Amino acid sequence: MNKTYLIFKHEFLHTIKRISWIIMTLIVPVLALLGIGIIALVTTLSEPGEKEIKAIGYVDEVGIFNDQTSNGFTKLIPFDSKEDANQALIRMDVSEYIIIPADYTSSGAIHRYTLEEELITSPITVAIIKNFLTGNLLKDKVSPDMVTLIVSPLNVEVTQVTETGDKTLEQNNIANLIIPGIFSLLLGIALMFGATSLISGLGEEKESRLIEVLFSSVSVRQLLISKVLALGAAGLLQVLVWLISAPLLLYLASSTFGGFMSNIQIPGSFLLLGIVYFVLGYLLFAVLSIGVGAISSNATEGGQLSMFYTLASFIPLWFSSLFIAFPNSSIWVVLTIFPITAPVQTMLRLGASDIPLWQIMSSIGVLVLSIMGGLYLSIKIFRMNMLMHGKRPGFIEIFHSLKNA
Repeated sequence: MNKTYLIFKHEFLHTIKRISWIIMTLIVPVLALLGIGIIALVTTLSEPGEKEIKAIGYVDEVGIFNDQTSNGFTKLIPFDSKEDANQALIRMDVSEYIIIPADYTSSGAIHRYTLEEELITSPITVAIIKNFLTGNLLKDKVSPDMVTLIVSPLNVEVTQVTETGDKTLEQNNIANLIIPGIFSLLLGIALMFGATSLISGLGEEKESRLIEVLFSSVSVRQLLISKVLALGAAGLLQVLVWLISAPLLLYLASSTFGGFMSNIQIPGSFLLLGIVYFVLGYLLFAVLSIGVGAISSNATEGGQLSMFYTLASFIPLWFSSLFIAFPNSSIWVVLTIFPITAPVQTMLRLGASDIPLWQIMSSIGVLVLSIMGGLYLSIKIFRMNMLMHGKRPGFIEIFHSLKNA
């Protein structure tokens, strides 16, 4: 047990000192802070001054449009005639102007004039003009609050209910997909880097014959279990750094941007399951990497073989748009339980919909069994092929290794 701990300690410290691990761990909070700061700075610098406020001229032939002339960074300026508005446009006093004809209330048509060549009017300009016209038409008929309600965009709040008609405790929205989506992407990348790191280390030890020296003092089981646990501990430390920094980053983003960012809520089950799946994912990929390292003659060959399962872990992200449209499809249930895709798929589903308890328990159970069974088989393969150099065993040899080891 003492030897196992010493190997575990050495492998753990060696893993967290790798430049790739440090960059992968710190790049998330550092890039997020830089992004928030840069966007906040650009937003501050890009806020228009008094002279930069867009001016739209208008000629009111109806005689009722004299209110609601300020709309954010846009100001509507009245003119007595089309000639006056046209001269203002030529002088660049206004960016464009509109004519509200006398029959507007019956025809609903207005005329817009601009110096730019445009096929269609931009949706933003249309919205500004429409709000201006609607606000003036309703100002004497309804209260100002009602005018604001009418011209404001529709805000639809969705409430999920259970089959019994009761309101669910946790409500999801599109904003809540951001954190699980980012976490799933980072999880997939971290698993890929972890697998590559372990295979590279095993390949170097085999090529330098250092592994023969190690096996003179420790058993195959002790060495490999220590490597797997060390990689799992490194993954746990990594996810803890991310999860600890997430609330602070979310708070800063909400304070800076507001809007939909302030509506983001990390699901209550996400933190716990995020840690569980991150660690189990690391352990599974470590076991798979040991098996690949056992049958690979060098680190390059091992890296090529590992691409099969590292790329497979990204399958949920490749089809994430379909997943959002059909969150309860049977294919997503399969990917939730299939061990290689389970960590990333489960994190995505937690942000989009509820996951039945039996699926989560099945997923974790299959992951644990896969880790235990994979470790058992990897140790047997490694024991038979640990001294082979320059030659990768075929499927028949691997089968005999599993049978006889």
